[in-house]
Amino acid sequence: MTKPVLLDEDWLARITEAVTGLKYGTVQIVVHDGRIVQIERTERFRYENSADGKTNS
Repeated sequence: MTKPVLLDEDWLARITEAVTGLKYGTVQIVVHDGRIVQIERTERFRYENSADGKTNS
């Protein structure tokens, strides 16, 4: 049977911090034995084409 993941206020604050300000990207939560052990944040930046419509090819 699987163990329930325990979330305390510290982990909730860490998760909130990882998500705050993230416009594009991912937040992964790594769990071992029913305990959060790691939070990974990957941020992406998207840029529009230049104002004259040319792309950077």
